[in-house]
Amino acid sequence: MASSIEELYRAVIMDHAKNPKNKGLTHNDEYQFVHFKNPSCGDDINIEVEIKDGVIKDIRQDGKGCSISMSSASVMSEVLKGMSVSEAKEVINDFYELVKGNEPRHDEELGEAVAYAGVSQFPARIKCATLAWKALEQGIKEAEEKSNEKK
Repeated sequence: MASSIEELYRAVIMDHAKNPKNKGLTHNDEYQFVHFKNPSCGDDINIEVEIKDGVIKDIRQDGKGCSISMSSASVMSEVLKGMSVSEAKEVINDFYELVKGNEPRHDEELGEAVAYAGVSQFPARIKCATLAWKALEQGIKEAEEKSNEKK
C-alpha cells in the first residue's frame, strides 16, 4: 500500500515539474514580487502574489531548479490561490511541518502538497521543497507592510 501512495506522490511531483501551473510573471504593479535563491543547490524562484481584501487573488511563479523545487512552486500556487491570507499562513506552516516529518494540523487544506511528505527523509531537499513557500510567505509579509503604510 505504501508504495502505491509513494508512486502517486511521485507522479504528482513529476506532473507539476513537467507541466507547471501558474507559470510566468505578470510584471504588474498590483502584484508583490519576491525573488529567492537557494545558493547551496542553485534553485532560483520568482513569485508574484496579488492580494485584495485579505484574499490571495493570484499567485504567479517562475524559476529554475530541481524538480522538487519547481513542482513545489506549482503546487503552492494552486493550493493557496483563493485562500484568505490568514488561511494561507496556516497552510504554509502546515506544509513546513509536513516536510519536516511532523503531522500537519490541517492536512486536508494541503491538497496535492501532501505529495512532499517523503521529503522529510531527505533533509537536504527540504530547502528545495520550501523555497517557493518561503518566497510567498515573504511576499505576503511585504504586501501587508505596504497595506499598513497606506493606512
